[in-house]
Amino acid sequence: MAKPEDEIRGFYDDDGTKINPNLMEKPSLCTTCRKDDDQKEEKFCTINRLDQLGEDEFICEAYVSKFEENT
Repeated sequence: MAKPEDEIRGFYDDDGTKINPNLMEKPSLCTTCRKDDDQKEEKFCTINRLDQLGEDEFICEAYVSKFEENT
């Protein structure tokens, strides 16, 4: 049986280094997004954040404000 550390799961950078998304700073835009606490969206949001890591501006085309009414 494989040990958890031997599993090929999670997120990796281009060099093959595993990335812990819990240690990444969450963009302020994400904290106001309705999808922020949605388990079904978590992987997509994490991939979007990883893709833009180090960029000057964070852009999310899937953003839905928590403060606007559902449409």
